[in-house]
Amino acid sequence: MKKLSLDELNRITVQEFKQAPKHPIVVVLDNIRSMNNVGSFFRTGDAFRIEKIYLCGFTPTPPHREISRSALGAELAVDWEKAEDTTSVLHFLKKNGYQIMAVEQAEGSIELERFEWDTDQPLAVIFGNEVTGVDDKVMALVDGSLEISQYGTKHSLNVAVSGGIVLWQLLIQYQKRTIPKS
Repeated sequence: MKKLSLDELNRITVQEFKQAPKHPIVVVLDNIRSMNNVGSFFRTGDAFRIEKIYLCGFTPTPPHREISRSALGAELAVDWEKAEDTTSVLHFLKKNGYQIMAVEQAEGSIELERFEWDTDQPLAVIFGNEVTGVDDKVMALVDGSLEISQYGTKHSLNVAVSGGIVLWQLLIQYQKRTIPKS
């Protein structure tokens, strides 16, 4: 087996990414403190071609060397917007037809693998602070909560790792429901 070279990967340019159709998913980062985690979300958002990332509260924004180090330039491709207040972003998204799901261990949360996304409706997924999670004011506005099943002693994953797991699962579900079977 031979690894593919960079040329063989057929990567698109930033401009081609900007013009390409996106999967109807936005990520809302609620007071994420680590620039490395923010950069990781940009890189994951690029990989799964999401619509946008909202950087809320004290979540750091590009341009910054620490974000770029983990984003590897994805912060130039993925659309993003800074918002001081996460709740105002959620009101805007609801008004524009998005289903709003927090990724949080909460009463009544749905295991990620059991979540059935109506892919006719765009989806916003909220990820919270590394220590305190999604803010209670934000949780009061969500349509539901997704939880990643865990079997160890910590019941805690790094927020960027959670982002990769959740976005991958959502993308698989989206593709199964929208790509015609031949």
